[in-house]
Amino acid sequence: MRSKRIIAATLLAGLVSGLFASGTAEAGERHRPDHDGTHAVFVQTNKPSGNTIVVYDREKDGDLRRVREVRTGGLGGATLGPPVDALASQGSLIFQNDLLFAVNAGSNTVTLFRVKGDRLERLQVIGSGGLLPVSIAVREDLVYVLNAGGAGAVQGYRLEKNKRLVPITGAHRSLGLNNTNPPAFATSPAQVGISPDGHFVLVSTKTLNIIFTFAIGRSGQLARQPIANTDEGGPFGFTFDTRGKLVVSETTANAATRFRLLPNGRLAQIGPSVPNGQTASCWIQRVGRFFYVANAGTSTISSYTIDSRGNLVLLAAVAAATGGGSIDMTTSGGFLYVQNAAAGNVQGYKVNRNGS
Repeated sequence: MRSKRIIAATLLAGLVSGLFASGTAEAGERHRPDHDGTHAVFVQTNKPSGNTIVVYDREKDGDLRRVREVRTGGLGGATLGPPVDALASQGSLIFQNDLLFAVNAGSNTVTLFRVKGDRLERLQVIGSGGLLPVSIAVREDLVYVLNAGGAGAVQGYRLEKNKRLVPITGAHRSLGLNNTNPPAFATSPAQVGISPDGHFVLVSTKTLNIIFTFAIGRSGQLARQPIANTDEGGPFGFTFDTRGKLVVSETTANAATRFRLLPNGRLAQIGPSVPNGQTASCWIQRVGRFFYVANAGTSTISSYTIDSRGNLVLLAAVAAATGGGSIDMTTSGGFLYVQNAAAGNVQGYKVNRNGS
């Protein structure tokens, strides 16, 4: 990958927690461009004294220009003993259809913004339905929030036409974890997501080695008991490929693994786990047919793809060396942006046709 210039974000080292961009769409979602054609990259600072979103304009060549910092109306928070990322999670900041969703881990709330180009209009701050919210999943009018504190819980919301979140009856489900509040970073759940077909909510749990799947009912309610799928590699971040298969980054094995999500909510592994030889492989981002894994311990990005036989393969153990503790990524317009917690910056890369 060809590195773009580093843009200092004036963030607090170890406190940054989320990165997302407008101007791109995930698989299965229809993207509506920003009203004025501006593409923006958003960084959540997770400051304990007052959480904020730093906003950058993305130029055509991928360069970023910082334009403003906006308060969420909530407080940042942290798990116990995190080495670089305070929330130890993926998906704490989500953009979809001109709306931006952010967790406020320190005040147990979620903030909803309307995005107008590179401007944010705060629409709502609502309770997260639990303790220490760390991740959000959005699909059409359904929103699910992962709370990491204590027993852990998923809370579901309906996004109304007036752009307000309303809790869904029967969509609050405990994970039954034996954690404190705040939990230790290694045992706290890492990400909540929704399957491409909209049938399941998934939750990864890192060193607990479980990926939970909850069936979604007609009105957005969740099954009372989830399916507990074992992943001995330590599942952290996950995404889906163009065929709807689950691709998981594993922080214990420092690897990536691909799964088929069966109609009953169980996961069937496709081929072996593919290690990358790096340290603390946690976050994963898909750009077209390529997958990029952020390795916080070695400050590197590893690249993967699916070969002609349908197997997950490693392209480069070190596709990029970022420096400063790589913890999160987003994509916009064929560019990959990496958030470096220890260095307090965002690093941009152009993704070439061969994935380099």
